[in-house]
Amino acid sequence: MGTIFGRRRKDGTMGYTAQIIKKKGGEVIWSESETFDRRQAAAAWMARREEELTRPGALDFKDDPKLIEVIDRYLEENKKTLGKTKAQVLKTIKTYDIADKRCSRIGSDDIVALARALPVKPQTVQSYLSHVSPIFKIARPAWGYPLDRRAMEDALVVCKQLGLVRKSLERTRRPTLDEIDRLMTHFAGIKKRRPGSANMPRVVAFAIYSTRRQEEITRILWDDYEPATEAHPARVLVRDMKHPGDKEGNDTWCELVPEAAAIIESMPRAAPEIFPYHATSISGAFQRACTQLLINTKETPDEKRLHFHDLRHDGISRLFEMGRNIPQAASVSGHRSWSSLKRYTHVRQTGDKYENWKWRNP
Repeated sequence: MGTIFGRRRKDGTMGYTAQIIKKKGGEVIWSESETFDRRQAAAAWMARREEELTRPGALDFKDDPKLIEVIDRYLEENKKTLGKTKAQVLKTIKTYDIADKRCSRIGSDDIVALARALPVKPQTVQSYLSHVSPIFKIARPAWGYPLDRRAMEDALVVCKQLGLVRKSLERTRRPTLDEIDRLMTHFAGIKKRRPGSANMPRVVAFAIYSTRRQEEITRILWDDYEPATEAHPARVLVRDMKHPGDKEGNDTWCELVPEAAAIIESMPRAAPEIFPYHATSISGAFQRACTQLLINTKETPDEKRLHFHDLRHDGISRLFEMGRNIPQAASVSGHRSWSSLKRYTHVRQTGDKYENWKWRNP
């Protein structure tokens, strides 16, 4: 049986600490305590924990660290590249109350409470929980910690039913020709005034024609480029292509349409990279331009704001509008799963949106 003892705090209020100690062969094998403002609450907690600890396998572990310690161990021992987003998410979770709880005491209600406390949209809450979920899956089999993976599974069901989480909506935003023309004119003016700046007109055009993400564009080396031959179209090796399960080593050869290959051929061979720029600089320049040109304003909802990544969506849509089928489009976009491209099959063939574009080869 556990014990409850009261103690007066410095502010004059009473605190009631419930303590549970389990012994085996005269040795303490389990000890935990929790302090409450009311004796009844302490008694209720102690009764629940006593019942939980009698369940089969409840005490079949050596350690019961706090979640914050488990997160740190996961980050330290994980041999895979987690990516900046996941690392930042786990760092953020360490600042919430759940991180100070010991593994054995974390239930689905604690995870739901975390979901409620996160000051982000339901799509982002789902992302947060998906990043911490692997820790719940491996803590017990890998380290013997009493972290219950079922608690996470139950919490996700509850969060979904309550609308606390939601899958990210597929973006449908595409730039209009007028918007792209304004952006290209803006970037061309900057390039003329500052010749040493990034060649954003070529970056933007290449992003559309190649359907490449900004990080992928800046990683392409001259050694990764193969010009077209009579037998094969031009292609490029996209290193560490974004994939849900693989952050490193996911190198994929992707076809280059003639317009994309022409842009590569027009770039100077002054560095190992074809586009020797920083991905964050490209994104920042694009967003600043959209703001200055009033394409995006403070009042513009996110689904209607133009992002650099929308150029990829525009480029893939263009492939289908020009009559390519799913396998042919995937050879350019690099999609492993064709199911991701099914959303484009409703696009009717309308020809090349950029056929007479004055920035076709900036």
